[in-house]
This record gives sequence, structure tokens and C-alpha cells, in this order.
Amino acid sequence: MGAAPEWQGAFGRAFADCDDLTLLNPRRDDWDSSWRQRMDDPRFRGQVEWELEGQERADVIAMYFALETKAPITLLELGLFARSGKVVVGCPEGYWRLGNVEVVCQRYGVPLVGTLDALIERCRERVAG
Repeated sequence: MGAAPEWQGAFGRAFADCDDLTLLNPRRDDWDSSWRQRMDDPRFRGQVEWELEGQERADVIAMYFALETKAPITLLELGLFARSGKVVVGCPEGYWRLGNVEVVCQRYGVPLVGTLDALIERCRERVAG
């Protein structure tokens, strides 16, 4: 929704040296906030289905909860994929729902770190793994 910093770019640059890796970034330059966020809008539905399909097919799912946002969709996706064994979470001290994130991560064995740099490092370990 535009409140979060564009952390995915920094994440992607950190993996630029990995030739055999495909990164999927849900942010898109042509996103139009006037799209009706309902199933009957094919543009909106297409985006959501693309994101879910990508996460279902991924080997690793990186999630970062920036302080500047509430990240309701990321919270939803954490709930959907926490049991998958694929999720790595970055959530800094002060995030408005850090406690919820901590409990979910602990309960389902999801690695949880406090910074974007640590998230990148943990994901690099997972990919090298």
C-alpha cells in the first residue's frame, strides 16, 4: 500500500551474484491503487493469485515487517505459509505486532531475525544450504 520501504530491491541486489536463483518480487511499477480489491477485478485477482502461486512454488519465502507499515497482507501470508518450512522472517523491535510474529515463528519453527541485513544473511544460508 506504499507505506513500507522498498526493501525487496536491496534484497534482490544482495543476491545478484546467484546465477541459478529466481527471485519473485510482488511489487510492481504498474500497480494501480484504484483497482477494486475484490475477486471480480481480474487485475487484482491476477496479482493475488500470482503471489500465492509464487509462494507455493518457492523454496524460500522471505518476509520483512518494516516499522513503517502494518503489513496486513504479509501477516496473512505468514499465517498461510508458516507451516511450510520455507519461511524466513525479518521483524525489527518496535513492529506493532512483533509479539504475534514471535509466537507464530516460535510455534512453527520459522527463523526470525531483527534486521533486513540479518534476513538477507539467513536467506543466503538457506539458499546455499
